[in-house]
Amino acid sequence: MNGLLVFQSDFGLLDGAVSAMYGVAKSVDPSLQLYDITHGIPTYHVFEASYRLYQAIPYWPEETVFVSVVDPGVGSDRLSIVAKTDSNQFIVTPDNGTLTHVAQAIGISEVREIDETVNRLARSYESYTFHGRDVYAYTGARLASGIINYEQVGPVVDQFIQLETPKVAVNDGVIKGTIDILDVRFGNLWTNIDHNFLVNKEIDYGDSVKVSIYDDHRQIYKNSMSFGRSFADTRLGEPLIFINSLGKVGVALNQGSFADAYQVKTGIHSTIQIRKEERNGYNK
Repeated sequence: MNGLLVFQSDFGLLDGAVSAMYGVAKSVDPSLQLYDITHGIPTYHVFEASYRLYQAIPYWPEETVFVSVVDPGVGSDRLSIVAKTDSNQFIVTPDNGTLTHVAQAIGISEVREIDETVNRLARSYESYTFHGRDVYAYTGARLASGIINYEQVGPVVDQFIQLETPKVAVNDGVIKGTIDILDVRFGNLWTNIDHNFLVNKEIDYGDSVKVSIYDDHRQIYKNSMSFGRSFADTRLGEPLIFINSLGKVGVALNQGSFADAYQVKTGIHSTIQIRKEERNGYNK
């Protein structure tokens, strides 16, 4: 193992929860290198936890161990698991859907249930509400340090929970997708529409497209905008679609927050439609 242990959670940084997980990991092995994806995931938002893993994991080395703790079912009968990805990395997490995007985009080769009779912090058995510290950080640290190997995590699990992730559809030249997540600091919308869908519809950089956005079935936005390589391809404050760092279609305002400006939400009920706008005003 490479000694890299990477955390994410919905804990925030206003109290000692994250520090306690670090302390457990360093107590297991002081030489471990500890890093974060984020601790700012909205509380209980498993879908976003799943997406942030997908966003980060491909850029870390093989054998890196990730601890993801967004756990609205803590203390219930949900399983605690460790997944091995097809790219030979490991994710320590509750079995609540957190593996969804990694399973679809990278692949999961095996999942094991954490055997808490072995892989649990000593003197923590009367605590039922902080498995991030007592089970996940502890198990992740033992795995990342090589104290245990993957097979010693616990027994193999045949199935694991995955969340609903709607597919992109194309009808009569209209590309229909969902707004999965925000580029939080800048307010850009990140959709599930891969760049290939634009290519297939012969939508090229510089073309104008019509964009409609819906909250459930209620239209909240409709406008024409250009398809740009970067934000500099539009004037200040103008909207555009672009290809984000994951190869998906994004929607932005140049130096503004599209999400704030139009009160756009994310998730399976937040949908987007894109179609090419011909220069003569007629659509294909």
